[in-house]
Amino acid sequence: MSAGVPVVDLAPAAGSEPAGAQAVADAVAVACRDYGFFQIVGHGIEAALIEAVFAETRGFFALPMAEKRALLRSKENPRGYYDRELTKNARDLKEVFDFGVEPHPALPSDHPKNRWPVDGHNLWPASLPRFKTTLTAYFRACEALGHRLLAMFCQGVGAPADALSPFFGSDHTSFMRLNHYPLADLLEPDLARQVTPLGDMALHHHTDAGVLTILLQDEVGGLQVHSRGAWRDVEPIEGALVINVGDMMQVWSNDLYPAALHRVTPITDKPRLSLPFFFNPAYDTDCAPLAALIGAEGPHYRPVNWGLFRQARTDGDYADYGKEIQLEDFRLV
Repeated sequence: MSAGVPVVDLAPAAGSEPAGAQAVADAVAVACRDYGFFQIVGHGIEAALIEAVFAETRGFFALPMAEKRALLRSKENPRGYYDRELTKNARDLKEVFDFGVEPHPALPSDHPKNRWPVDGHNLWPASLPRFKTTLTAYFRACEALGHRLLAMFCQGVGAPADALSPFFGSDHTSFMRLNHYPLADLLEPDLARQVTPLGDMALHHHTDAGVLTILLQDEVGGLQVHSRGAWRDVEPIEGALVINVGDMMQVWSNDLYPAALHRVTPITDKPRLSLPFFFNPAYDTDCAPLAALIGAEGPHYRPVNWGLFRQARTDGDYADYGKEIQLEDFRLV
């Protein structure tokens, strides 16, 4: 085990001094390049909102199992509650609740958001009156932070700050997940025989499929990233958010920003909460290395359609459909 990941203060980027903003962008670029993971402080999301999000999340997972399973997700609608999540075809020791961007009204039938069942529709618990409002407010705060970080990611590779903005308009496909660990005591014996056996990790090693992830974790710990040849603890810091590079950013950066493997170890019997926000582009986006980053060796990847990639990864999370789609399936160099 090695030392943890960098901590970057975003506060100077909010000032009027260009030098401060550039220094923050440079620090983010170094963290993306060398680790694929880092933590941020000075991000601007209010502590009161974060506390409210944790309170609503604890309230949801404390609901009776029958009430949670009334919101059970399906292959056709991947939003809602689930306690049989798979990673690397092995079942994770956790239960989850997913929600995302609310559907756009009156979209034409051929719109990309209507072609992908992975988008689904949100399901909300009726017995928690502040749950939807609180979680939606936090979702919007993460959405704004995602745009800020995306600009810094671009600046760090020498591209214009708005180089990737066109792919993150009103039809972006970001979503949020509430994770509650551990799961070991959640299933009745008769149901346990009907599902994939539990694995030996709270969450098995994987990379995130999208562009970047903004993670809010509680004080329990257990998150680890494999970076620079070693597993590193991402130790909780009060008020901080964890940022990691996803597969599509690795493609766009032509491997300059690697999507690092990460996992959650079952290091304690104490319940753990983590809330990742996955910042993702529109489904019809074809991700390919940015022109500014294609050197003499050329692009490292053929174009990756985000909708197809996301659909395949989601199907693999829901049930074991064989080999899980990976970024290496698209590699040229």
